[in-house]
Amino acid sequence: MTICRTLALSAATCGFLLGGAAIAAGITVHDARNRDVTIADPARIVSIGGAITEILYALGFEDRLAGVDTTSLYPAARARDKPNVGYMRQLSAEGVLGLNPSLVLAVQGSGPKETMDVLEAAKVPLVLVPETFSEAGLLDKIKLVGHAMGADKRAECLTAVVTDDLAQLRELRAKVTKPVRVMFVMSLLNGRAMAAGQKTAANEIIALAGAVNAIDGYDGYKIINDEAIVAAKPDVVLSIQRGKDSVDAEAVYVHPAFALTPVAANKTFISMEGLYLLGFGPRTAAAARDLSIQLYPALAPQAEKFKPGGGHGKLPAVTALSDSAERAKQRSGYALRPPASLTRHLPARRACRLRR
Repeated sequence: MTICRTLALSAATCGFLLGGAAIAAGITVHDARNRDVTIADPARIVSIGGAITEILYALGFEDRLAGVDTTSLYPAARARDKPNVGYMRQLSAEGVLGLNPSLVLAVQGSGPKETMDVLEAAKVPLVLVPETFSEAGLLDKIKLVGHAMGADKRAECLTAVVTDDLAQLRELRAKVTKPVRVMFVMSLLNGRAMAAGQKTAANEIIALAGAVNAIDGYDGYKIINDEAIVAAKPDVVLSIQRGKDSVDAEAVYVHPAFALTPVAANKTFISMEGLYLLGFGPRTAAAARDLSIQLYPALAPQAEKFKPGGGHGKLPAVTALSDSAERAKQRSGYALRPPASLTRHLPARRACRLRR
């Protein structure tokens, strides 16, 4: 069952039909630029940012999408059918405005600045959605997008579902007794690792999964030297799937610095789909759960009780795991394909109890 279908069921319980919402008029949104934006007619939306697109689909506004960006990868089949304006940080004003939108919803950090200045000067309302990597930031993102669409009740329903997911994740995380040290590596070019520090999506998803970021000396993403890798003592390297630019497990294991850490000794490398892992959209709790299971195989029985309503039960693609982790999975009866109970969704009646 997809997230769209799941939220459609939740919506029915909330007392509205996804296809029947009236178009909002004269709605004011306070966005990431600390400005008030008035939206007269959110009938044709250009969505810039994968999480924003996911939220719009989850709220039932697929038919209002005039275009998306290249980070909008989910739901995959439907997002591919929409006109694409390019990468969120390399937008052209002509490409966006050429789709004749009545509203542009863009995640904070979209660019370049010159393009955003042109879009801001245009007559089309531009709402910059704050990108705060936290549970509260995720819920606020849903509420803001819903408010911009004149769909506060739908957003309230979706935030209730995601809040429940995060509460279930918290219960799972409480079972962790010895947090592992995880280093998120964005790239490994010419032997130089770019690793995530604090105040990043990677840092927060690691924490949500019950682990510790091995890098705590800086914010953002930086290229680090071999000495810093060895000093960080990572137990696991985490990365994302980026096609030909993906970090390769074997390249990590043979790296002179990683070879001196538990990562190489235990062959502990995890790779997951980027938007799912770092997008901070409705599926984030499910992604953190999936990561937690890979980090702590003994949690698998407890994780079977976790039934996300804002995400799905599919496990991430794992490039390599340690032999000990594999044996632990076998002992727990949990393999790379999750048990059926893990893929069931939160029942609609439990997912949202809002009234008309």
